Amino acid sequence: MKPNTPLPRAALSLLILAVLAGLLWLVPGEQRRQVVELTVSDRASGATTLSGPVSYAPAVEKASPAVVNVYTSKTITRRSHPLLDDPLFRELFGNLAGPRQQTQTSLGSGVIVSPEGYVLTNHHVVEGADQIELLLADGRAREARVIGSDPDTDLAVLQVDIDQPPSIVLGDSSKLRVGDVVLAIGNPFGVGQTVTQGIVSATGRSRLGLSTYENFIQTDAAINPGNSGGALINAFGELVGINTAIFSKSGGSQGIGFAIPVQLARQVLEQIIEHGHALRGWLGVEIQDITPELAESFRLPESRGALIAGVLRQGPAHRAGMQPGDVVTEAGEQAIHDATDLLNHVAQQPPGTHLKLTGIRNGRPFAIDATVGERPEAGRK
Repeated sequence: MKPNTPLPRAALSLLILAVLAGLLWLVPGEQRRQVVELTVSDRASGATTLSGPVSYAPAVEKASPAVVNVYTSKTITRRSHPLLDDPLFRELFGNLAGPRQQTQTSLGSGVIVSPEGYVLTNHHVVEGADQIELLLADGRAREARVIGSDPDTDLAVLQVDIDQPPSIVLGDSSKLRVGDVVLAIGNPFGVGQTVTQGIVSATGRSRLGLSTYENFIQTDAAINPGNSGGALINAFGELVGINTAIFSKSGGSQGIGFAIPVQLARQVLEQIIEHGHALRGWLGVEIQDITPELAESFRLPESRGALIAGVLRQGPAHRAGMQPGDVVTEAGEQAIHDATDLLNHVAQQPPGTHLKLTGIRNGRPFAIDATVGERPEAGRK
């Protein structure tokens, strides 16, 4: 190369990168760590836009001590095969022909949510269990008791007696946006506490057939068997959901997981602690969605609202004057788009609440004031 010949562009770029790398390593160790690992645990800074490599270790360190492994056992009785009931077989083999008892074990996860040792988990994790044992992240193991369970939301509240139990900070799931980073903490396949990371894929998911009241957070953070009842946290280590279910053809995570929003979980938790069960508003009606065909038949301006298909005699709706064929388009100040909207909104109202319902009756607007009752049993709307 001639002495005055400029360096090739590629060589010049490599030289600049080498100089920058050298300057980075001249920075003191602690400052260098902060350059390559951006801490996200301090909300007071007000920063909402993050760039560069990010570590969620501070969020995990804040939340993970409150996430527990849940081990349950129950005794089940298996009936013998009908052929074993033959008198000759019984005479030859005696008790071998009778029903047998077996102990069935399962595993899941839970989250300690208060200094009193209350634990949120899924109803299906502890359903029918004779014994429940919790294993804390610090290695302590304790038996827990069921305070109450709510199959309609698939939530259960346990309590464990333990000195200074670690408890998680409850966040605000109503502020979650699609694209927010979330982390799932639980005990997948019983391998031990595990953290997976993803984003909020959707909010307000319903009609999944998982529970009666559905308003799920959807995430692509890996959720596997054993994660049920575990924590879904945000980037600040706050609980935003209780991991509940996955859609999978293989039995493992395929990027579609669902969590119960913490706002709903908190409401169920408080009601179970205070009353022993979840309290829900109830109107005493049968409802269905408005289809385009029904909208045309009922002379509706658009295909939205909840059609009152039936009214229970002497129920809250009947006493308020509601009739079959009414189409409810607003409840209180909330617009009603379908039957699920009305079901969930009424359920959230404390019994005794006065609720204004407006909509269309025989092609004309109507409005009634109903006093919400208490839902008497599962399955009734």
